[in-house]
Amino acid sequence: MEFFLQNLVNALQWGSFYALIALGYSMVYSILMLFNFAHGDIFMVGSYIGLGIATMLLGLGVSFGWAIPGWLVLILTIIISMFLTAFVGILVERIGYRPLRDAPRASAAITGLMIGIILETGNLALLGARRMSFPPLIKSVTYDIGGVFVTNKKILIVLVSLGLMYALHNFIQRTKWGMAMRAMSYDYLAVPLMGVSLNVIAPMTFAIGSGLASAAGILYGLAYPVLDPYMGILLGWKAFVAAILGGRGSILGAALAGFLLGFIEIFVAMIFPSTLRDLIAYSIILLILTFRPYGFFGQAHSTQLRL
Repeated sequence: MEFFLQNLVNALQWGSFYALIALGYSMVYSILMLFNFAHGDIFMVGSYIGLGIATMLLGLGVSFGWAIPGWLVLILTIIISMFLTAFVGILVERIGYRPLRDAPRASAAITGLMIGIILETGNLALLGARRMSFPPLIKSVTYDIGGVFVTNKKILIVLVSLGLMYALHNFIQRTKWGMAMRAMSYDYLAVPLMGVSLNVIAPMTFAIGSGLASAAGILYGLAYPVLDPYMGILLGWKAFVAAILGGRGSILGAALAGFLLGFIEIFVAMIFPSTLRDLIAYSIILLILTFRPYGFFGQAHSTQLRL
């Protein structure tokens, strides 16, 4: 039982990354009916922006002789990085996707892949190919809870992820912008005729999704403090699987599927050799999609409405 609970804690942490990234995929699809395949690399960009912000804040503290608490640096890093990465998402929408709204979906998909390559290559050109270490903003403390060892970083990662998801839920459900986004996802063509501009809602959606991906990147750097320019590829594709599993366009489904994917990967590795982890885990996902082809919360009409 202790071994099971220990892996459950690890699965919660790992699923938090998938869930936050999958939300960006799902939000963009719900509005524009396309998947932003550059989203995994936006996660990478957000983590590097967080690295730069954290290093700068720590450097300023040393320069002025301030002892800035690590938790304060972490909070400021997450907020500033989310804000800056949101602008990256807006630029991706404005330059890459807006000219292709009426183009075939294959063109938009290829554009997303090319944008991802541009972000990776730009990182390599600016910072080089060597891996970078994320600064240890908070000291790791391990708690022994009935034989289950939980670190303060794992608790922080899960709580921050759940808090961001709850904030997104409230934004979508209780604000006029959220209502406009829900309306736009329901009818892509009729809602603009009622005065809701797609040129406002689309970049807002990209900005929110990119901000969440940035938060995931910083939390990932906090847990696994080694960053490289290609770190977003595999995580991004796995989060894409979570978005599909949750139901295309479903925010709740993307979050739940992200955690489920984390659980499946961790517990498969607990039982089988680690080399078979992805094979068995995604065979399980394939089996689920065989019986639930539209995902947990997807609906058949939503995929036929605007294709």
